[in-house]
Amino acid sequence: MSEADTVDRAKAPDDLMGRRGGDPAAFWLSWKKILVDGRSVSYGEAGDGVPVVFLHGWGLDHRVYKRSLARLVATGVRVVAPALPGFGGSAPLPAQDSTLAGFASWLAEFLDALKITEPALIMGHSFGGGVGIVFAHDYPQRVRGLVLVNSIGASAWARRGVTPRTITQRPLWDWGLHFPGDLWPLAQARRVLPVILSEAVPNLLREPGAFWRVAGLARGANLLDELAELKRRRLPVVVLWGNRDRIITRDAFEEMCQVLGNPHSLTVDGSHAWLIADPDTFGEVITNVVEVATRTRTLGRTRRGIGELPSLATKLLRHRPGANHTQ
Repeated sequence: MSEADTVDRAKAPDDLMGRRGGDPAAFWLSWKKILVDGRSVSYGEAGDGVPVVFLHGWGLDHRVYKRSLARLVATGVRVVAPALPGFGGSAPLPAQDSTLAGFASWLAEFLDALKITEPALIMGHSFGGGVGIVFAHDYPQRVRGLVLVNSIGASAWARRGVTPRTITQRPLWDWGLHFPGDLWPLAQARRVLPVILSEAVPNLLREPGAFWRVAGLARGANLLDELAELKRRRLPVVVLWGNRDRIITRDAFEEMCQVLGNPHSLTVDGSHAWLIADPDTFGEVITNVVEVATRTRTLGRTRRGIGELPSLATKLLRHRPGANHTQ
Protein backbone atom coordinates (compact mmCIF):
# COMPACT_ATOMS: atom_id res chain seq x y z
CA MET A 1 0.00 0.00 0.00
CA SER A 2 1.17 3.55 -0.60
CA GLU A 3 1.35 6.02 2.28
CA ALA A 4 -1.78 7.67 0.92
CA ASP A 5 -3.71 4.43 1.22
CA THR A 6 -2.44 2.99 4.49
CA VAL A 7 -4.91 2.46 7.32
CA ASP A 8 -3.97 2.83 10.97
CA ARG A 9 -6.07 0.49 13.07
CA ALA A 10 -6.85 2.47 16.18
CA LYS A 11 -7.74 -0.63 18.18
CA ALA A 12 -10.94 0.80 19.56
CA PRO A 13 -12.69 -1.60 21.97
CA ASP A 14 -15.13 -4.22 20.76
CA ASP A 15 -18.17 -2.48 22.24
CA LEU A 16 -17.42 0.66 20.27
CA MET A 17 -16.57 -1.24 17.10
CA GLY A 18 -19.82 -3.18 17.19
CA ARG A 19 -22.08 -0.39 18.36
CA ARG A 20 -23.49 0.33 14.91
CA GLY A 21 -23.34 -3.23 13.62
CA GLY A 22 -21.11 -2.31 10.68
CA ASP A 23 -17.61 -3.10 9.54
CA PRO A 24 -15.14 -2.29 12.36
CA ALA A 25 -12.80 -0.78 9.78
CA ALA A 26 -15.28 2.07 9.38
CA PHE A 27 -13.99 3.53 12.66
CA TRP A 28 -10.32 3.55 11.67
CA LEU A 29 -8.87 6.66 10.10
CA SER A 30 -7.18 6.31 6.73
CA TRP A 31 -4.04 8.40 6.48
CA LYS A 32 -3.80 10.33 3.24
CA LYS A 33 -1.99 13.17 1.50
CA ILE A 34 -3.27 16.08 -0.56
CA LEU A 35 -1.84 19.26 -2.04
CA VAL A 36 -2.97 22.57 -0.55
CA ASP A 37 -1.67 25.65 -2.36
CA GLY A 38 1.04 23.48 -3.87
CA ARG A 39 2.24 22.13 -0.51
CA SER A 40 1.80 18.56 0.74
CA VAL A 41 -0.59 17.97 3.65
CA SER A 42 -1.04 14.76 5.66
CA TYR A 43 -4.46 14.06 7.12
CA GLY A 44 -6.67 11.32 8.50
CA GLU A 45 -10.25 10.73 7.45
CA ALA A 46 -13.07 8.32 8.27
CA GLY A 47 -16.83 8.14 8.62
CA ASP A 48 -19.86 9.71 7.00
CA GLY A 49 -22.22 12.45 8.08
CA VAL A 50 -21.72 15.95 9.45
CA PRO A 51 -18.08 16.99 8.89
CA VAL A 52 -16.05 17.31 12.08
CA VAL A 53 -12.58 18.82 11.72
CA PHE A 54 -10.16 17.92 14.51
CA LEU A 55 -7.13 20.18 15.04
CA HIS A 56 -4.25 18.83 17.11
CA GLY A 57 -2.06 20.48 19.73
CA TRP A 58 1.43 22.00 19.46
CA GLY A 59 4.34 19.69 18.77
CA LEU A 60 2.08 16.75 17.94
CA ASP A 61 0.08 15.67 14.92
CA HIS A 62 -3.19 13.98 14.04
CA ARG A 63 -1.93 10.41 14.61
CA VAL A 64 -1.38 10.91 18.35
CA TYR A 65 -5.16 11.12 18.80
CA LYS A 66 -6.01 8.02 16.75
CA ARG A 67 -7.83 6.14 19.51
CA SER A 68 -9.83 9.19 20.56
CA LEU A 69 -10.69 9.93 16.94
CA ALA A 70 -11.93 6.38 16.42
CA ARG A 71 -14.46 7.00 19.17
CA LEU A 72 -15.45 10.25 17.50
CA VAL A 73 -16.03 8.45 14.18
CA ALA A 74 -18.24 5.95 16.01
CA THR A 75 -20.71 8.73 16.85
CA GLY A 76 -21.75 8.82 13.19
CA VAL A 77 -19.87 11.79 11.77
CA ARG A 78 -17.22 12.33 9.12
CA VAL A 79 -13.93 13.06 10.88
CA VAL A 80 -11.17 14.94 9.08
CA ALA A 81 -7.95 15.40 11.06
CA PRO A 82 -5.18 17.32 9.27
CA ALA A 83 -1.59 17.51 10.40
CA LEU A 84 -1.21 21.27 10.73
CA PRO A 85 1.54 22.90 8.64
CA GLY A 86 4.98 22.02 9.97
CA PHE A 87 3.81 18.88 11.77
CA GLY A 88 3.24 15.24 10.87
CA GLY A 89 4.71 15.54 7.41
CA SER A 90 2.63 18.55 6.33
CA ALA A 91 4.76 21.23 4.69
CA PRO A 92 5.21 24.34 6.88
CA LEU A 93 3.71 27.70 6.08
CA PRO A 94 6.04 30.46 4.91
CA ALA A 95 7.40 32.33 7.91
CA GLN A 96 5.38 35.46 7.09
CA ASP A 97 2.16 33.40 7.14
CA SER A 98 2.93 31.61 10.41
CA THR A 99 0.26 33.42 12.40
CA LEU A 100 -3.02 32.16 13.78
CA ALA A 101 -4.78 34.01 10.97
CA GLY A 102 -2.42 32.30 8.53
CA PHE A 103 -3.27 28.87 9.96
CA ALA A 104 -6.97 29.71 9.72
CA SER A 105 -6.58 30.74 6.08
CA TRP A 106 -4.69 27.50 5.40
CA LEU A 107 -7.54 25.52 6.99
CA ALA A 108 -10.03 27.16 4.64
CA GLU A 109 -7.86 26.14 1.68
CA PHE A 110 -7.53 22.61 3.07
CA LEU A 111 -11.32 22.25 3.27
CA ASP A 112 -11.60 23.62 -0.27
CA ALA A 113 -9.13 20.99 -1.46
CA LEU A 114 -11.29 18.28 0.11
CA LYS A 115 -14.42 19.92 -1.39
CA ILE A 116 -15.99 20.28 2.06
CA THR A 117 -18.45 23.10 1.52
CA GLU A 118 -20.92 22.17 4.25
CA PRO A 119 -20.36 24.04 7.54
CA ALA A 120 -18.25 21.90 9.85
CA LEU A 121 -18.05 21.31 13.57
CA ILE A 122 -14.54 22.48 14.47
CA MET A 123 -12.86 20.72 17.36
CA GLY A 124 -9.43 21.80 18.61
CA HIS A 125 -7.07 20.71 21.37
CA SER A 126 -4.58 23.17 22.87
CA PHE A 127 -2.97 25.09 19.97
CA GLY A 128 -5.53 23.54 17.63
CA GLY A 129 -8.26 25.21 19.67
CA GLY A 130 -6.63 28.59 19.00
CA VAL A 131 -6.64 27.88 15.27
CA GLY A 132 -10.29 26.84 15.58
CA ILE A 133 -11.22 30.09 17.35
CA VAL A 134 -9.64 32.25 14.65
CA PHE A 135 -11.11 30.11 11.87
CA ALA A 136 -14.61 30.43 13.38
CA HIS A 137 -14.07 34.18 13.68
CA ASP A 138 -12.71 34.71 10.16
CA TYR A 139 -14.87 32.18 8.29
CA PRO A 140 -18.27 32.20 10.04
CA GLN A 141 -20.09 30.67 7.05
CA ARG A 142 -17.97 27.53 7.33
CA VAL A 143 -18.52 26.75 11.01
CA ARG A 144 -21.62 25.30 12.65
CA GLY A 145 -20.08 24.94 16.11
CA LEU A 146 -16.85 24.91 18.07
CA VAL A 147 -15.51 22.47 20.66
CA LEU A 148 -12.45 23.71 22.57
CA VAL A 149 -10.45 21.12 24.52
CA ASN A 150 -7.90 22.58 26.96
CA SER A 151 -7.51 25.35 24.41
CA ILE A 152 -5.25 28.36 24.20
CA GLY A 153 -6.90 31.73 23.64
CA ALA A 154 -7.38 33.29 27.08
CA SER A 155 -4.99 35.96 28.32
CA ALA A 156 -5.01 34.92 31.99
CA TRP A 157 -2.22 32.83 33.45
CA ALA A 158 -2.53 33.03 37.24
CA ARG A 159 -3.06 35.38 40.14
CA ARG A 160 -0.59 36.73 42.65
CA GLY A 161 -2.90 37.69 45.47
CA VAL A 162 -5.60 39.77 43.80
CA THR A 163 -3.37 40.79 40.89
CA PRO A 164 -4.01 38.90 37.65
CA ARG A 165 -0.98 37.79 35.64
CA THR A 166 -1.23 37.41 31.88
CA ILE A 167 -0.02 34.57 29.72
CA THR A 168 2.69 36.79 28.20
CA GLN A 169 4.15 37.23 31.71
CA ARG A 170 4.59 33.50 32.08
CA PRO A 171 8.27 32.56 31.71
CA LEU A 172 9.26 29.73 29.41
CA TRP A 173 10.72 27.74 32.29
CA ASP A 174 7.30 27.66 33.96
CA TRP A 175 5.75 25.98 30.91
CA GLY A 176 8.46 23.34 31.03
CA LEU A 177 8.18 22.94 34.78
CA HIS A 178 4.58 21.81 34.55
CA PHE A 179 4.98 19.42 31.63
CA PRO A 180 6.07 16.46 33.83
CA GLY A 181 3.09 17.06 36.11
CA ASP A 182 0.80 16.84 33.10
CA LEU A 183 2.00 13.26 32.55
CA TRP A 184 1.40 12.11 36.13
CA PRO A 185 0.32 9.60 37.49
CA LEU A 186 2.86 7.01 36.43
CA ALA A 187 0.35 4.75 34.67
CA GLN A 188 -0.71 7.68 32.50
CA ALA A 189 2.89 8.65 31.80
CA ARG A 190 3.61 5.15 30.52
CA ARG A 191 0.75 5.50 28.04
CA VAL A 192 1.14 9.11 27.00
CA LEU A 193 4.87 9.87 27.03
CA PRO A 194 5.93 7.34 24.38
CA VAL A 195 3.09 8.49 22.10
CA ILE A 196 3.94 12.17 22.48
CA LEU A 197 7.68 11.67 22.06
CA SER A 198 7.18 9.47 19.00
CA GLU A 199 5.56 12.44 17.24
CA ALA A 200 7.07 15.53 18.89
CA VAL A 201 10.72 14.56 18.39
CA PRO A 202 10.37 13.81 14.64
CA ASN A 203 8.39 17.03 14.22
CA LEU A 204 11.16 18.99 15.91
CA LEU A 205 13.87 17.35 13.84
CA ARG A 206 11.93 17.70 10.57
CA GLU A 207 10.84 21.33 10.90
CA PRO A 208 12.60 23.02 13.86
CA GLY A 209 11.74 26.52 12.65
CA ALA A 210 8.03 25.81 12.38
CA PHE A 211 8.10 23.89 15.68
CA TRP A 212 9.37 26.88 17.65
CA ARG A 213 7.39 29.52 15.73
CA VAL A 214 4.18 27.74 16.68
CA ALA A 215 5.37 27.52 20.28
CA GLY A 216 5.69 31.29 20.29
CA LEU A 217 2.20 31.68 18.83
CA ALA A 218 0.72 29.42 21.51
CA ARG A 219 2.56 31.19 24.30
CA GLY A 220 1.36 34.66 23.33
CA ALA A 221 -2.13 33.93 21.99
CA ASN A 222 -4.69 36.39 23.32
CA LEU A 223 -7.96 35.73 21.48
CA LEU A 224 -10.37 37.46 23.84
CA ASP A 225 -11.64 39.81 21.11
CA GLU A 226 -12.35 36.88 18.80
CA LEU A 227 -14.09 34.98 21.60
CA ALA A 228 -16.23 38.00 22.41
CA GLU A 229 -17.27 38.23 18.75
CA LEU A 230 -18.21 34.54 18.72
CA LYS A 231 -20.39 35.23 21.75
CA ARG A 232 -22.03 38.14 19.95
CA ARG A 233 -22.80 35.88 16.98
CA ARG A 234 -24.18 33.22 19.34
CA LEU A 235 -22.03 30.53 17.80
CA PRO A 236 -22.55 27.31 19.80
CA VAL A 237 -19.36 26.64 21.76
CA VAL A 238 -18.47 23.84 24.18
CA VAL A 239 -15.39 24.26 26.39
CA LEU A 240 -13.78 21.15 27.89
CA TRP A 241 -10.94 21.32 30.43
CA GLY A 242 -8.96 18.86 32.52
CA ASN A 243 -8.90 19.80 36.19
CA ARG A 244 -5.21 18.87 36.57
CA ASP A 245 -4.02 20.91 33.61
CA ARG A 246 -1.17 23.24 34.63
CA ILE A 247 -0.38 24.28 31.07
CA ILE A 248 -3.80 25.83 30.41
CA THR A 249 -4.58 26.97 33.94
CA ARG A 250 -7.92 27.21 35.71
CA ASP A 251 -7.67 31.00 35.50
CA ALA A 252 -7.36 30.74 31.71
CA PHE A 253 -10.27 28.30 31.48
CA GLU A 254 -12.52 30.49 33.63
CA GLU A 255 -11.60 33.64 31.72
CA MET A 256 -12.45 31.94 28.43
CA CYS A 257 -15.83 30.88 29.78
CA GLN A 258 -16.51 34.35 31.11
CA VAL A 259 -15.73 36.05 27.80
CA LEU A 260 -17.87 33.53 25.92
CA GLY A 261 -20.77 34.37 28.23
CA ASN A 262 -20.85 31.16 30.29
CA PRO A 263 -20.89 28.66 27.41
CA HIS A 264 -21.54 25.01 27.95
CA SER A 265 -18.42 23.83 29.73
CA LEU A 266 -17.32 20.61 31.30
CA THR A 267 -14.44 19.88 33.64
CA VAL A 268 -13.09 16.35 33.41
CA ASP A 269 -10.69 14.55 35.73
CA GLY A 270 -7.48 14.81 33.77
CA SER A 271 -4.50 16.86 32.68
CA HIS A 272 -3.68 18.76 29.50
CA ALA A 273 -3.46 15.58 27.44
CA TRP A 274 -6.45 13.82 29.03
CA LEU A 275 -8.07 12.96 25.71
CA ILE A 276 -4.88 11.15 24.62
CA ALA A 277 -4.44 9.41 27.96
CA ASP A 278 -8.08 8.39 28.32
CA PRO A 279 -9.80 8.01 24.94
CA ASP A 280 -12.74 6.22 26.59
CA THR A 281 -13.60 9.32 28.63
CA PHE A 282 -13.19 11.43 25.50
CA GLY A 283 -15.52 9.05 23.70
CA GLU A 284 -18.13 9.36 26.45
CA VAL A 285 -18.01 13.14 26.41
CA ILE A 286 -18.03 13.44 22.64
CA THR A 287 -20.84 10.91 22.31
CA ASN A 288 -22.96 13.13 24.51
CA VAL A 289 -22.00 16.22 22.52
CA VAL A 290 -22.40 14.73 19.04
CA GLU A 291 -24.29 11.45 18.83
CA VAL A 292 -27.62 12.73 20.12
CA ALA A 293 -27.82 15.55 17.59
CA THR A 294 -31.40 14.72 16.64
CA ARG A 295 -32.85 14.67 20.14
CA THR A 296 -33.15 18.32 21.12
CA ARG A 297 -33.54 21.70 19.44
CA THR A 298 -32.54 24.21 22.11
CA LEU A 299 -29.50 25.02 24.17
CA GLY A 300 -29.23 27.25 27.21
CA ARG A 301 -26.03 28.86 28.43
CA THR A 302 -25.40 27.17 31.74
CA ARG A 303 -22.60 24.91 32.87
CA ARG A 304 -23.64 21.28 32.94
CA GLY A 305 -22.39 17.94 34.10
CA ILE A 306 -21.76 15.09 31.72
CA GLY A 307 -25.24 13.68 32.26
CA GLU A 308 -26.79 16.86 30.84
CA LEU A 309 -24.51 17.24 27.83
CA PRO A 310 -26.86 15.54 25.33
CA SER A 311 -28.81 18.78 25.11
CA LEU A 312 -25.78 20.43 23.50
CA ALA A 313 -25.70 18.39 20.35
CA THR A 314 -28.39 19.73 18.07
CA LYS A 315 -27.35 23.34 18.30
CA LEU A 316 -23.75 22.39 17.63
CA LEU A 317 -24.64 20.30 14.59
CA ARG A 318 -27.62 22.28 13.28
CA HIS A 319 -26.41 25.82 13.84
CA ARG A 320 -26.91 27.82 10.66
CA PRO A 321 -23.84 29.98 9.98
CA GLY A 322 -24.39 33.43 8.62
CA ALA A 323 -27.34 34.46 10.75
CA ASN A 324 -26.77 37.98 11.99
CA HIS A 325 -27.24 37.31 15.69
CA THR A 326 -26.91 40.04 18.26
CA GLN A 327 -27.11 40.06 22.03
